[in-house]
Amino acid sequence: MRAYESRQSRKRTAIEVFAWPTVIAAVSLFGLIAALIGHGGYDVLGALALLVPVAAGVWAWMTRRR
Repeated sequence: MRAYESRQSRKRTAIEVFAWPTVIAAVSLFGLIAALIGHGGYDVLGALALLVPVAAGVWAWMTRRR
């Protein structure tokens, strides 16, 4: 049996399922607010925070199973 097969057979809790999407959403919200309200460093911080969902999507695309 492969390692990923044993992981798929176990039922995952709601916290395990929604933990990372919640973190990504919170960082994105912070980035939007920082970029809209702040100036200078907040613009840079907001732009970096808004790159988090892009980086997560690229990471998921690169590590997907075929």
